[in-house]
Amino acid sequence: MSMEFAGLSLNIFDVIDTTVPAIAIFAAGALAILLMMVYHVRRRRFKSATIKYSDIRIVKRAARSSRQRYRFVLIFLRVTAIALFVVAFARPRSGTEYREITSEGVDIMLALDVSSSMQAEDFKPNNRLFVAKEEIKKFINRRVNDRIGLVVFARYSYTQCPLTTDYGVLLNFVDQVDFGLVEDGTAIGMAIANAVNRLRESVSESKIIVLLTDGDNNAGEIDPLTAANLAAAMDIKIYTIGAGKPGNAMYPYQDPIFGKRYVYQPTRIDEKSLKEIATKTNGKYYRARSGEELEEIYGIIDELEKTEVKVAAHIQYTELFHYFAYLGLILLMLEIILANTYFKKLP
Repeated sequence: MSMEFAGLSLNIFDVIDTTVPAIAIFAAGALAILLMMVYHVRRRRFKSATIKYSDIRIVKRAARSSRQRYRFVLIFLRVTAIALFVVAFARPRSGTEYREITSEGVDIMLALDVSSSMQAEDFKPNNRLFVAKEEIKKFINRRVNDRIGLVVFARYSYTQCPLTTDYGVLLNFVDQVDFGLVEDGTAIGMAIANAVNRLRESVSESKIIVLLTDGDNNAGEIDPLTAANLAAAMDIKIYTIGAGKPGNAMYPYQDPIFGKRYVYQPTRIDEKSLKEIATKTNGKYYRARSGEELEEIYGIIDELEKTEVKVAAHIQYTELFHYFAYLGLILLMLEIILANTYFKKLP
């Protein structure tokens, strides 16, 4: 039975049944084949005593009795008994292993900018939002026993997915993120405040926010640094990521006459504020100038915020050799009794 709660100690018990060692079974089978071969050779070389007759055609025409036809049962019983003794000497055991896993999960809120500037296609061949979503999904798939949530923001901020350990549901919510869900703008302070609100009742010892944006704060009622101070007061660490190449970037533009066109606009990232937000909360600031750098940044954050897992294993064994020994003795005794009664053979 297993239970998962971020920030709590968990006890998970895995039951593993051990089987008869494969080498013992292989040895028993090989020995059985060898004994049958020896019996066949001895039977051909050492024939029973014979008496010469002038004509044995009558004897040949005589049908074999059931005792003669089924006499092979004796050698089968003996070989099987010996094979069982070999397995018994290998000392097979059945074991039950109890693994006690103590896990301390991390609560993570991902804040993602969905403003129109994220349409810039400097992370070729896709725009910034598409690449960011792909790297977020990779980050989620690398986490274990953590509660993760998603906040998206433009002019306003809202929770796309609350903290959850159901990563399948969370990945579906990430796929649904797109432009046009919120009025255009960049409310970084509101995004942080929203994420902090989701983490304020968390009992996890480690709480972090990973915020990705490609602009500067130009909307919202809460200043980014004020929101950062609120996060610091609640021991919430913020990792900030500035996405976009320096200089001008290509932005798609839908011309009503000529259709889709591209215009060059400068990339404006308030790196100073993003660095201050990270510093106030004991986090770090990163700049992603390409999809490869963004992938590397999420990998670094994943390594910095590892979940603590401790494993203690206990194994209890039950001896099984006596079952094979008893069965071997029964077969051996049965072979001796049959050889001296029903299958008794005169010289």
